[in-house]
Amino acid sequence: MIPTGLHSELKTYFGADIAEVTPVYGGDINRAARISLADGQMVFAKWHASPPPGMFPAEAHGLQLLAQANALRVPAVFFFSETYLVMEWLGRGEARSADAAQMLGAGLAEQHRYTRENYGLPENNYCGLTPQLNTPVADWVTFFGENRLGAQMDLAAQKGNLPAGRAKMLEKLIARLGDFLPANPPASLLHGDLWGGNWLVAATGEPALIDPAVYFGDREADLAFTELFGGFPPAFYRAYHASWALDAGYNERKDLYNLYHLLNHLNLFGESYGSQVEAVLKKYL
Repeated sequence: MIPTGLHSELKTYFGADIAEVTPVYGGDINRAARISLADGQMVFAKWHASPPPGMFPAEAHGLQLLAQANALRVPAVFFFSETYLVMEWLGRGEARSADAAQMLGAGLAEQHRYTRENYGLPENNYCGLTPQLNTPVADWVTFFGENRLGAQMDLAAQKGNLPAGRAKMLEKLIARLGDFLPANPPASLLHGDLWGGNWLVAATGEPALIDPAVYFGDREADLAFTELFGGFPPAFYRAYHASWALDAGYNERKDLYNLYHLLNHLNLFGESYGSQVEAVLKKYL
């Protein structure tokens, strides 16, 4: 079931034969499995026959960066290549409880305290299957305008998802971002793709983050995306605010931050997201 090269690398790295391979479902990009080794250890592997260039190395680096923040559980990375990634198997805990959500909220606030001087990251990565530009910039408005909204606008034009009216509104909004966004928020370590499917409860009962699209940016961008598709209970938000309250203007900015993800979904899945994109554009213009 697993690719031959991955099978050989597993045996070499762990020094044990593979006892069982159990498919793991839930993602729509890669194939994945829980792999039981003859020595009793279990690991998690994901692979793709022809992934976008550098996708797995970028994900591995993102997990390693999140681990450096020492705030929330993330699976340890064992090894990776251009076509696969092998990491710690976290197990399956009980359903998402209020306690787990509370730990997640407090832990995310602590992760956001892990900062750098510039916004972005030295290397690019992916948000889903979309290349994510992370060119470091000292100015947040410039970073979000160029590397987030501008990059998605260019991709939408290439894919035919940018009719003239939509393009004109998006250009106007990017030109006016300084009217809406904070000038210099802390450059926090962000998960980058924090929707409800990218956190889980490990066998230990701890919340854990998976599938990151990390960069350093305004922490409000992470919080905003948690609200777009749901999956985060009230205990999560209470714990986050108790640890590091958001500014009063967050509620006015969150739809603008989510425009990046709506544009990404437009480019990935098509015009079904077009009306949501235009509703946000009209709100701010």
